Amino acid sequence: MDFLTLFGIYVAVVLTCIALVCKYSGQQQSPLGLLLDKFTGIVSPWIPQCLQNICYRTMHRLFHQRNNFFLYLHLVLEVVVYGEFSYEVFGFCLDMGISLISLCIPYVLLAVKSYLFYLCCSRDPGTLTKANHTAQLKVYQYDEKLFQQGVQCSTCQLVKPARSKHCRVCNRCVQRFDHHCVWVNNCIGAQNTRYFLLYLLSVCAMACDIAVLTTDMLLQAVLRTGLLHAHYIDEQGVQQPAGPFFIIQHLFMTFPRIVFMLGFLVFVFFLLAGYSMFHMYLALINQTSNEWFKGKDQNSLQHYGLQQILSSGLEVLPPADKQSQSLPAPVHHSPVNPELGYNKVDVRAEDDILSWYEVGKLLGEGGYGSVYEGKRL
Repeated sequence: MDFLTLFGIYVAVVLTCIALVCKYSGQQQSPLGLLLDKFTGIVSPWIPQCLQNICYRTMHRLFHQRNNFFLYLHLVLEVVVYGEFSYEVFGFCLDMGISLISLCIPYVLLAVKSYLFYLCCSRDPGTLTKANHTAQLKVYQYDEKLFQQGVQCSTCQLVKPARSKHCRVCNRCVQRFDHHCVWVNNCIGAQNTRYFLLYLLSVCAMACDIAVLTTDMLLQAVLRTGLLHAHYIDEQGVQQPAGPFFIIQHLFMTFPRIVFMLGFLVFVFFLLAGYSMFHMYLALINQTSNEWFKGKDQNSLQHYGLQQILSSGLEVLPPADKQSQSLPAPVHHSPVNPELGYNKVDVRAEDDILSWYEVGKLLGEGGYGSVYEGKRL
């Protein structure tokens, strides 16, 4: 298959996966989720009912029940990216004179990310139990808008503390509930929000670092082989200079795995960078994504001053000691969001460059100083 066909398939698969996540992870109001709703409404009459039932059960199992599918997918993608980086990119970069320290940074980031990933998966997000229920009721005040007093969870049979929510996937009420993340197979709540935010930032750093090293390798390949000054003969027999599209196309056909990996990393970086910025914004205004979506629907979103933002940022800081893991009773209250009525609680809580494996031969016999005959690759 040619470059455009492969690229089109890649984009289609990526957009489909994003749409599925938006639709079945609780974000039905996202543009891609709404677009998928319309698309399924058009094509569903042409799909056999038995196949529709299988798809529905599969999606329900993946996104609405606890399972390890996305944990394993996360690890597989990580192994593939680091395997390709170690197998090809690492050696090429060494031969081009890039320092060993720079090439070891991705592995350091991997270790940090793995630790944060473990914390997100294993730490209790703030489960409400009969033992800690009384203390949890005192942590935040009710705003009587998004959270009313006296509302009882029909499943847990406990009065809901302010800012808590029952997770249908985990079947438990979670204090300061943010969302259920399928990638860590755990809820994100009061006790692990800080780890989740650091985890997102570490994944962004990993993707960015490997993408920069890979881009540098490909740029060196272009410069060392004279590809910028190359020419080719098009289908009409006219000699044309090798433009950006031709260069990218040729790199893709020569190093398909590396270019695919680079494209994937760029996509992951921008996706998670945006998501990380959103969660940092929520941390600064002392809101969870659950509250943000609820407040958006009820026109309850507020504007915040500098003092409120600085105070709100403390919500995701680690506690000072291990006794804070169960969110003890408050010492005193300091208002953060007066209109919504949320009160933050201060708690006592933690030589020469070596040859590059004859890259000229890899990129085409004869080099690029001569005319490249034939059609576009």
